[in-house]
Amino acid sequence: MSLEAVLEKIDQDLDSALARLTELLKIPSISTDPAYHADCEAAAAWLVRDLESLGVAASVRKTPGKPMVVGHAGDTGPHLMFYGHYDVQPVDPLNLWHRDPFDPAIEETPAGKVIRGRGSSDDKGQLMTFVEACRAWKAVHGTLPCRLTFFFEGEEESGSPSLVPFLKENAQEFRTDIALICDTGLFDRDTPAITTMLRGLLGEEITITGPDKDLHSGMYGGPAINPIRVLSGIIASLHDSDGRVTVPGFYEGVPELTAELRAQWEGLGFDAAGFLGDVDLSEPAGEAGRSVLEMIWARPTCEVNGIWGGYTGDGFKTVLPSKASAKISFRLVGTQDPLKIRESFREMVRGMLPPDCAVEFHDHGASPASVMATDNPAFEQARVALTGEWPKPAAFIGSGGSIPIAGYFKSILGVDSMLIGFGREDDQIHSPNEKYDLRSFHMGIRSWARVLDALTK
Repeated sequence: MSLEAVLEKIDQDLDSALARLTELLKIPSISTDPAYHADCEAAAAWLVRDLESLGVAASVRKTPGKPMVVGHAGDTGPHLMFYGHYDVQPVDPLNLWHRDPFDPAIEETPAGKVIRGRGSSDDKGQLMTFVEACRAWKAVHGTLPCRLTFFFEGEEESGSPSLVPFLKENAQEFRTDIALICDTGLFDRDTPAITTMLRGLLGEEITITGPDKDLHSGMYGGPAINPIRVLSGIIASLHDSDGRVTVPGFYEGVPELTAELRAQWEGLGFDAAGFLGDVDLSEPAGEAGRSVLEMIWARPTCEVNGIWGGYTGDGFKTVLPSKASAKISFRLVGTQDPLKIRESFREMVRGMLPPDCAVEFHDHGASPASVMATDNPAFEQARVALTGEWPKPAAFIGSGGSIPIAGYFKSILGVDSMLIGFGREDDQIHSPNEKYDLRSFHMGIRSWARVLDALTK
């Protein structure tokens, strides 16, 4: 039977698929709040039952935190792993919601129908697009398309504390040909995307100490070193006049875009002026000569996320502070080594300290970038398959943020990830009134059917 029969089955069963999603959305599986632990277990059990209805050998796997859901099916063809997460963000502030966040409903909006409720886009709605594609495939063909491993996590929204140990303990079970991850979005309403670049993240907190106590600026201003002035000088030195980061060795491992990828991004029609204008800005402030998309997706950054010292309360106090602190983050790309950059940054700071000043460092994590092997034919097969469903051609894109699971799949399992999702920027994930476009849900199911067809031919 043809792919067309599967797509027709998806269209016929859309109401039933929505009913199943609604059931799952009603479960308040908030992983960050211990009060909802039983609800997380209930969501995991619901997913196991749903997978079992497809003939998948599924089970709840206990961890020190929230349970994992693992399922296996099929014994021929390529081996694909699909990852999603069933836990959701807290709903605070509740008074800003237009309805009960765990009483999901279809709503009419000026842009079309949406599914309103916590988890509708992040990530239950996205997760169920793949499950529903498998359901339709099974109904039409009698079997699933290939060897499939389903892996649903319950702690993604709370930092995934159980994930790495679980993957390491069960690495052989999860070594597949490729991993499919749904926790991403469309480039725009009509353009599907496969995210192939995820920036890494390095966090550093520094504290400069000068005098052993806060001093009166009238008595000591001038002869006494001011830690805020020292810290300000260090921060000011982190970029040159062209916006490039000055940490020694920082650009080691930073690749240039290929001509093909650059042309693809230029063809997306990204509105850089509108992007900045939405936050009341007008001029790009990063590296000179780089496009806004390139800066977000393919270039590394150094940013100051917070700075404090001295007196910051109401009124005025002429204090010369003992300490000054800042939080600084680095977004990383390519093969940049976060630990090497950390040590280079710290050495640079130590070298800028004047007499009578000391520095303390506190790290806030370090993870490398993830770059997918798009020369794997599966990526182009999936891109062509997605293009068949949407009004505009699918594109390989980057992400300014970080999705650690893709890095863990690569570093622990040796498995590359294909990140395909159908969320939109206005889905209000992590915020009140989260929604998922009905169009995204419906076309997302159809898209996964097309991708499965392409990857298993």
